Amino acid sequence: MKKIFIFKKESAIRFLIIFIIICLAAVLRLLPHPPNFTPITALALFSGLHLKRKYFFIIPLGTMLISDYFLGFYDWKLMASVYIGFLIVGILGFIIKKNKKASLVVGAGILGSLAFFLITNFSFWYFMPFYEKSLFGLAQTYIMGIPFLKNAILGDLFYVVTFLGAYELVNVLTKRRFVTSRSHRQKISL
Repeated sequence: MKKIFIFKKESAIRFLIIFIIICLAAVLRLLPHPPNFTPITALALFSGLHLKRKYFFIIPLGTMLISDYFLGFYDWKLMASVYIGFLIVGILGFIIKKNKKASLVVGAGILGSLAFFLITNFSFWYFMPFYEKSLFGLAQTYIMGIPFLKNAILGDLFYVVTFLGAYELVNVLTKRRFVTSRSHRQKISL
C-alpha cells in the first residue's frame, strides 16, 4: 500500500510540473517577445517526449489555440500551417521518446525549427499575395524569413533546455527524495 501512495505522489508531482510548463508556455507567448522567440516548439517537443500518444499533440495545439484567441486569429490557411509545423515537432519528440539523449533532443529542436520555417514560409508564399508565384518569389520568401528563423532557433533551444532541464531536474530530485524516504522508513521498521 505504501508503494502505491509513493507512486501516486511522484505522479502528482510530475503532473504538476507538466501543468506548470504548459501554463508558462501559454503565458510567455502572450507576453512581449522578439518575433518567433516563443516556447511553443519546445512545448510540442516536450509533449512528444513525455506525454502519452493521445495527448502529445493536444497540448501544444490547445495552447496555441487559447493564446491565438487572446492574440487574434488570422488567415486560417496560415494558422493551419503553423499548427501542422508544431504537430511535426511533437511527432519528432514522440519518435525519440525511447532514446532521450541530449544530442537527439537538441537535434530534434533544431530540426523542428527548420521544418516549421519551411512549412510556414511555403504557406505564406503560396496563400498570400505578397510574393510572385515563381521560384524566385519562393526563394525571396525564405530569404525574408531568415531573421525569424534565427529567433526561432534561439528561442527553441532556450526553451527546450529550460523546460526539459527543469522537468528532468525535478524528476531526479523527486526520485532521490522518495528513494531516501523509502529507505529511511525501511531502516526504522527493521
